[in-house]
Amino acid sequence: MALNRSMVVAQRHGVVRRRDPLYRAVTRLLAVSLTPVAALVTPGRARHTACQWALTLRFPAEDLVGLTPATRAAFEAARTRALWRHGELLGLTSGHRDADAQAALYAAQVERCGSEELARRWTLPPDESRHVAGLALDVRPSEGARWLEVYGARYGLYRMYDNEWWHFEYHPEGRPARLAHPAVAHAAHRS
Repeated sequence: MALNRSMVVAQRHGVVRRRDPLYRAVTRLLAVSLTPVAALVTPGRARHTACQWALTLRFPAEDLVGLTPATRAAFEAARTRALWRHGELLGLTSGHRDADAQAALYAAQVERCGSEELARRWTLPPDESRHVAGLALDVRPSEGARWLEVYGARYGLYRMYDNEWWHFEYHPEGRPARLAHPAVAHAAHRS
């Protein structure tokens, strides 16, 4: 998924936009309004369904297709709790990427940074990226990412890198070590 420049800057710096509180309130109100219909469609799961519908309207470009079933279920459970319990929105900027899309992102980052070594601090080649495996999530907005950092372990979702506040991965086996940037883990595996 391509990001516009202002979105990239906002993500890198954890900027809270003035309109985000309004989006949270409207999305939660929408979820509450959709709950009776969701109860008819999915008895016993109305709040979950209403939340997913409301967030689909809030984040119409997000795509959960390609995430592993367990990763998707964990993310949907986390975002349902975030909305209903804490009033926070969790959107997906990027989840699964096919190998060609990841290769293009990596090549563009190498071009921007001037070397593979520097590029790997932000983007990994397809054979090393957990996005390609359907296990990685780039989330938004920054408040949602902060919520996920606090509560994500309940769902097996963990922030992986110090330099990417938005990047979380599904690790049902438990908390992995947090690293400075993506290249660190893969450098250790190669040595």
